Amino acid sequence: MAESTPKYQSTTSERAHGFFNTKWGDAFEDSMTRGKLRNYRAPEDRENLDSEERREFFREGAYPYQRKISLDAYYEHKFPLQIELVKMQNWVRDTGEKVLLLFEGRDAAGKGGTIRRFMEHLNPRAAKVIALEKPTIEESGQWYFQRYVRHLPTAGEIALFDRSWYNRAGVEKVMGFCTEEEYDRFLIDTPLIEEMWANSGIRIIKLYFSVSRVEQERRFKRRQRDPLKQWKLSPVDLASYHRWEEYTTAKTAMFYHTHTDFAPWYVIKSDDKMRARINSIRHVLNLLPYHGKDENVVYDADPWIIASAEEVFDVKGKSSYGTSANGQPTTSELASVSA
Repeated sequence: MAESTPKYQSTTSERAHGFFNTKWGDAFEDSMTRGKLRNYRAPEDRENLDSEERREFFREGAYPYQRKISLDAYYEHKFPLQIELVKMQNWVRDTGEKVLLLFEGRDAAGKGGTIRRFMEHLNPRAAKVIALEKPTIEESGQWYFQRYVRHLPTAGEIALFDRSWYNRAGVEKVMGFCTEEEYDRFLIDTPLIEEMWANSGIRIIKLYFSVSRVEQERRFKRRQRDPLKQWKLSPVDLASYHRWEEYTTAKTAMFYHTHTDFAPWYVIKSDDKMRARINSIRHVLNLLPYHGKDENVVYDADPWIIASAEEVFDVKGKSSYGTSANGQPTTSELASVSA
């Protein structure tokens, strides 16, 4: 059960430390907006995970819980999960594994806050966050993937990308920052390149944080009011809000063309940031075969919060690619998909 509480009790001092430690700052701010979620819709059948209703929840942005997770429940889940993250990192170090985690999603979907919870207690010498600025003039003249390749994980390392080469499938496509030819070439090349990386021993996990339109608007307004968060809101972010459907079509095309068995996409509903954080951490831990895994902590993530693109977008992951992405729908064929 996704909402059950692990057998772990945090102390009062731990909770106090949590609230006043600056690393927990936005978690404390989230507590100021506890309560009902605007996009709530009660599932008619929570037990049927293969239902069209569940697929519609992920496609249409409806949220399956009326209220956000309580702070007590959040911390009771988070502490033991972070202990498991440390175990996982030790396994990566000891075995020479290479782990690549991608965090994608619309603006204000909660990617950065989730990354901070992943990194909070990891050894920064063997775990790095990559959040690149827009390409320089020099980088713009290079092979598109070149500036990302240099940040791929080495043996014993975890690399977390806060946005990635998938900018081309989203903002660059929608805002006209790339040509149609460059975009089409990206959709063909990306699975081939990711397959090469996977064959070299890199474990690739791609997470897409899905926020509803009403919740994104609320977060944008909050950023506009908060002088400490205004830097997070750019003119491109505001323009993207008014191109919601175009981003939706681009997102769906991205799933169709780049979801593979060796580099799968997972969609996380993030209207409740805290619930998204604990479920994304739990899911990543579930996917990695590290030693000493505590099954009382690392059980299945909430299936109404996280699902593979294959489950909810009817995407068929390919185990290997030839010379093209033949057989996948074109962007024009996806125009009627509304989620």
